[in-house]
Amino acid sequence: MAETAMTELPRARLDGRHALVTGASSGLGRHFAEVLAGAGARVSLAARRLKSLAIAVDEIAAAGGSCRAVPLDVTDEAGVKVAFDQAEAWGGPVQILINNAGVATTRTALELTEEDWDTALDTNLKGAWLVAREAGRRLIAYRAQGTIVNIASILGLRVAGSVAAYATSKAGLLQLTKALALEWARHGIRVNAIAPGYIETDLNREFFASERGQAIIKRIPQRRLGQPSDLDGALLLLVSDASRYITGSVITVDGGHLVSSL
Repeated sequence: MAETAMTELPRARLDGRHALVTGASSGLGRHFAEVLAGAGARVSLAARRLKSLAIAVDEIAAAGGSCRAVPLDVTDEAGVKVAFDQAEAWGGPVQILINNAGVATTRTALELTEEDWDTALDTNLKGAWLVAREAGRRLIAYRAQGTIVNIASILGLRVAGSVAAYATSKAGLLQLTKALALEWARHGIRVNAIAPGYIETDLNREFFASERGQAIIKRIPQRRLGQPSDLDGALLLLVSDASRYITGSVITVDGGHLVSSL
């Protein structure tokens, strides 16, 4: 019986599906786009930085992926609708949404300005809601099933110093994930979140090589930073039929950081 169940487990292939990834011009967003394209999806890469976006698209296409650039500012409601129109004109209805666009401000709560706060909440939370709402509305109108993955953070579940706005926005994103999952389950739309821990990227590599950065790494139970590829399993699980009975869930990928008391 167990052997039969294992052989029937849906594979994490996405052939014939259209995915849209926000914040896809660099970093984790670009990596997610590469992974989805490698799994067979048509991928719309959406971001504000058009030059970087074009480079990402060219490199994914050169590797054999099917992709297209879509200009998008997630905080612009009208722009979100235009972006979906453009994506659909190329790839058909968006069945997979990766809500990845985000910003971080490192300042103490006393030093935070109103502009800092608004930028973090508008991009990380309001922007994710605007994009998810548009995806949900269209999937329901098409009577199509789909999956949304919000990229949160372990800082939505625990706190650190000097990231009040960021942590608040990510905590809100986790609650948004659960609220949308509850409302949209009957429409065949699954909504889940990934909460990464400290993942090494070009932007933070120099910091983590510093004395302060090394001290943080020592507090991670696995004693290492995560790599973008460490998120691939969770991503492919949540966007594929392998997770067809999973919605409203949060998968932490953090080397054990959340279970550590250090």
